[in-house]
Amino acid sequence: MAMCSTPDALSSALSHAGYLPDAGISAAAFLADNMARPLFLEGEAGVGKTSLAAALAQTRGSELIRLQCYEGIDASQALYDWDFPRQLLHLRAIEAMGNGHIDVAAAESELYDERFLLARPILRALRTPRSVLLIDEIDRADDEFEAFLLEVLSDFTVSIPELGQVQAEVAPLVVLTSNRTREVHDALKRRCFYHWVQHPSLEREVAILRRRLPEITERLANDVATAASRLRAAELIKPPGVAESLDWASALQALGCEQLDQGFAALTLGAALKYREDIERVEQEGLSQVMAY
Repeated sequence: MAMCSTPDALSSALSHAGYLPDAGISAAAFLADNMARPLFLEGEAGVGKTSLAAALAQTRGSELIRLQCYEGIDASQALYDWDFPRQLLHLRAIEAMGNGHIDVAAAESELYDERFLLARPILRALRTPRSVLLIDEIDRADDEFEAFLLEVLSDFTVSIPELGQVQAEVAPLVVLTSNRTREVHDALKRRCFYHWVQHPSLEREVAILRRRLPEITERLANDVATAASRLRAAELIKPPGVAESLDWASALQALGCEQLDQGFAALTLGAALKYREDIERVEQEGLSQVMAY
């Protein structure tokens, strides 16, 4: 699918894909693609950063390829690896066919053939035209991995010593996300188009709940969105994101609730809050403080 011609057109396409963006998100995604820059999304967990990448892939009619970052991830886990068990089986087959005699040069050329290559997310994205490459939670990786990414994203080329260079014919749309558990280096951010993803407004969160949970009542969607908004204003260890609002509304819906009251809020608070200290604080201060009246 061709790139949308305006931010408003992209906003409409994202809405059709089930993602309800605000004007800032639509403009950032449009400009990142238009300027051929990676899109760097930073914000609290659960505000829809990963979902945006999935929706962008859907609007483009392209594949979403995800690289989940974690502490200790290195280049081989992002680029490629060799299928050692299959290589070993192949080597044994060569030995059997040659009655124990091996042409070392020929065997080596066969072992490092394309069929034994395990393409990891970045290599797959370079080889998949118009793909969307999601590099999720880059803040969990270390400095060395950031430096590696900066090099790859500069020209979308990687070198495989045994096979040569691989360069993307059409560069993927890259979306990097960060929950800001640590600061990502300026060098990587400068390479990207940056956007801070905020929690949605009350009206937009109600719309998201009703879009994602079509059977929810308007009253319950408003109650959950209001309660989530008030919880975010409290000094909690981990305030709820949109993902938690959706879980909370789903839990209430499963109990047959049509509106949120203190009794059902107490039973289902674990869908919205994930730390014992946060739950205890809200209960001590009174659940009535987060109810919509």
